[in-house]
Amino acid sequence: MPRFFVDTPLIQPGEIALPAGAARHVQVLRLQPGDALTLFDGSGPEWRAEVTAMGRSEVRVNLIDAEQPQRELARAVTLAVVMPANDRMDFLVEKATELGAVALQPLMGERSVLRLAGERADKKRAHWQGVAIAAAEQSGRTVPLHVEPVQTLPAWLAGLPAPAADEWRGLLSPRAAQPLAGLAPSRALFLSGPEGGLSDAEEAAARARGFVAVTLGPRVLRADTAPLAVLSWLALS
Repeated sequence: MPRFFVDTPLIQPGEIALPAGAARHVQVLRLQPGDALTLFDGSGPEWRAEVTAMGRSEVRVNLIDAEQPQRELARAVTLAVVMPANDRMDFLVEKATELGAVALQPLMGERSVLRLAGERADKKRAHWQGVAIAAAEQSGRTVPLHVEPVQTLPAWLAGLPAPAADEWRGLLSPRAAQPLAGLAPSRALFLSGPEGGLSDAEEAAARARGFVAVTLGPRVLRADTAPLAVLSWLALS
């Protein structure tokens, strides 16, 4: 059954007009009155619905009933990533959504290849949020990954509050001795560097904000592979 995200609250049963984005998807699929679909607004529930009217500028559906599926990770995991190149960032956002991350913070560090600011940064963030929504539609998630505004690593670290009592902060580092294996925090924030890793000064700044350096093993993983390996481990542990 087709699943669509809608950027307006779904509150109660009854007929509604779909927002423009979801309406376009329904039109592209050539759904007809009577066809079934599933809608979700990112708040948790998903709605069973049926197309009632198809027009050139408006698509109407009837919201039948809602259920609360349990498809999220048992742990709330946020990834803070010094951005890899464009196409790899798209891949990372898509797969992080599929694997259950709640949020992704794009960062720029000393060794960043991709550097964004101003309107260009805003457009990229909107694009990545669209990638996350599409991945949520495909994977069955009802709460899409949230993409935070692009920041520099120093500014982001400076703005971080002290860790909450139930939060664990991990720094993925090839120089670390402590393995990730055996750790299963209920809330986790993982910082991952670009190709070539974080500089010594950046790692020191992260440790000062409560991050513990951990290793994923003896192999060197790409910048877009390491965060996904963490998510896979936490999803299975």
